[in-house]
Amino acid sequence: MQRLYVLFFFLVSLTTYSQDVEIFKPNPNKNKLEAMETSGPIKVDGVLDEADWAKTKPHPRFTQVDPYQGEAPNHDTEIKVLFDEDNLYFGIFCKDSLGKKAIRATDFKRDFNFRTHDLVTLCFDGFNDERNAMSIVVNPYGVQRDYLSFDAMYYDIEWDGRWTTRTTRTDKGWIAEIAIPWKTLRYPKTDDPTQIWGFQLYRNRRLTNEISAFSPFPRSFSAARMDYAGRLTNLKPPPPTPNIQVKPYLLTSYNRYKGNNPDIEDENTDVKAGGEFKWAIDPNNVLDITVNTDFAQADVDRQVNNISRFSVFFPERRQFFLENASLFGINVGPGDRSQGGSMVVQPFFSRSIGLDGEGNPLPIDVGGRFVHRASRRNYGGIYIRQAGNSTISGTNFLVGRYSENFGKQNRIGALMTAKNGSENTNITGTVDAFIRLGEPHSINALLSYSGNTEIGGGGFSGIAQYYYTSNKWKAWWTQSVITKDFSPEMGFVSRSDVIGTTPGITRFFRGEKMPFKQWLRAYEPSAHAQFYHQASTGKLIERQLTGNPLYLNLQNGGNFGYEITSFFQNLTETFTPLGLSVPMGEYDYVQHSVFGNSDPSKKLNFGGEIEWGSYFDGDLTSYNAQIGYSPLPHISLGGSFNRIEFEGVGTGSISKNVDLFSLESRLALNPRVQLSGFLQKNTENDLTNINIRFSWEYSPLSFVYLVFNDRDFNETLYGNQTEQQAIVKINFLKQF
Repeated sequence: MQRLYVLFFFLVSLTTYSQDVEIFKPNPNKNKLEAMETSGPIKVDGVLDEADWAKTKPHPRFTQVDPYQGEAPNHDTEIKVLFDEDNLYFGIFCKDSLGKKAIRATDFKRDFNFRTHDLVTLCFDGFNDERNAMSIVVNPYGVQRDYLSFDAMYYDIEWDGRWTTRTTRTDKGWIAEIAIPWKTLRYPKTDDPTQIWGFQLYRNRRLTNEISAFSPFPRSFSAARMDYAGRLTNLKPPPPTPNIQVKPYLLTSYNRYKGNNPDIEDENTDVKAGGEFKWAIDPNNVLDITVNTDFAQADVDRQVNNISRFSVFFPERRQFFLENASLFGINVGPGDRSQGGSMVVQPFFSRSIGLDGEGNPLPIDVGGRFVHRASRRNYGGIYIRQAGNSTISGTNFLVGRYSENFGKQNRIGALMTAKNGSENTNITGTVDAFIRLGEPHSINALLSYSGNTEIGGGGFSGIAQYYYTSNKWKAWWTQSVITKDFSPEMGFVSRSDVIGTTPGITRFFRGEKMPFKQWLRAYEPSAHAQFYHQASTGKLIERQLTGNPLYLNLQNGGNFGYEITSFFQNLTETFTPLGLSVPMGEYDYVQHSVFGNSDPSKKLNFGGEIEWGSYFDGDLTSYNAQIGYSPLPHISLGGSFNRIEFEGVGTGSISKNVDLFSLESRLALNPRVQLSGFLQKNTENDLTNINIRFSWEYSPLSFVYLVFNDRDFNETLYGNQTEQQAIVKINFLKQF
């Protein structure tokens, strides 16, 4: 492994001198697509039979992005654009010589997995700042996905825009017809009635994993890199007017509890009403108000068995906090395949609001958020009033954010959070920067300080992450320092009292010389290292040297690989993974891993991983297996199994097995009427979770939910407990 470490630095040095000619600069002569004003009504039905569609010329040719960058696509895509005073319309014909037989789609879930579906993605840059993108995605069955992108680095993937689509599938391909209200889009108010926007469209033909785009971009970059986008011309949007959305909800639930906590009733019925108010004052300024905030009871976190020394990061699910998360939720953390290291530092994490120390919900009485976004600067603020209970007093949460854009794609900013309770106020201040040093180089950095007004104490953290990204190489270096007393009570830090150094590199081999090209797309070996020193003493407390000499990226979207990792652990306190007790001391051990996945877009797909080797003073073997079956896109079934086998680990040389089972299903009449459910069973703590949900989107972004939850949970004082809920929830979105 020491030789691997030397090889790693040798490869890093190569990136300094390597020239990747396939990373081209944006073309100043942008591809253009002209929109045409309609002469009559357009019915969005997936059939482009109105006369105006026939009069509109499509863009003549797309360009292949992957697998053969710059070549003509094997399957053409036609795109036409119309508009009237209310909507912007798109008619997209994804031609295919195999017709319906080529279509891949595994489920009807909104915000579906883009790796498993045929799709087209439209990205809009209404302000032409080449930094921000509003993106909508549709698959051949009219299932929707949408997100916001900022600098092609931060994403609001849970953002839901109001738009409509219908699709048809034919023997010559599939057609998507889309209507986007002007009020959903963001664009400036100008004296000229005609506008030109930045615009990108890319298509993934999933059967062959062929990606083609309206405006070409390097395959190692995201389509949301709007500096590579083309232009959508001859647009005549109405002048932006204040856009008001009201989204009230009514929720009633029957709750039954079994356990030893005297503060919880055995049975009760609850009725709750609240909602959100959004006022887009103008294209740059948006005000949101929430009253009696919805806690997303329709969604439940999945259980995870964690045997690492890093805290598990659970995602936010509440819609109010998901919007504009990219502005306030600045962070530095790992990417795909652990690129960038394992450290996560996020000075503001909204899940710190509305939850007690055990993860149970606390009511949010009222909250507000104001956001200003523009090409030059962004700023905003959040205020939340959280109600108390018998043990926790009411709490005020405040967040302030400012960022200034400079140069082509650079940014510097500041963020402040304050958690104010009856006994103390915790304050965290952060400065951050994102610098893009040419096309392949970028730096993302944070520097934070946290302190307390009453109980004293304070500490700081700093983390910087460098990436070099090209079609042939990806290299990174993440450097972090988190002091022992750094405690951002409104943020998330995966570990404290640590100095982390995590370099790594991946090499991408592909092209004409690649053997077995009919099934092998790329060979991607990698090496990375993680070093963690205790910040308070300077002692080395953890080292990981990882070699991934075999990683095969298959033409069908599957993969196969082998990885070996050498660990050094210097425990300065007892470590307790899954009920074991590993005493303080120094440990050296090696672990191996073999993993693979089949084509995830097929009706039957599967994957798994086996890890084996030493683990501290004993041995560990773990098995992960997943299977999915979708005989039709309307029916999606899945299951997973995780087994962890400890042998002779920790005090008492404990040997035991821990199993985690999961089953999931989704039945969909269409993208708007669905029944889904999942079940998890964890043998470590004998916890079972069941969630069954019926959802009906009776109007765009307006839903009826029928939910049943059966949740086991564990509290420090009262042990295992069970809560059952039957929930009826109705929300309604009205846009003025």
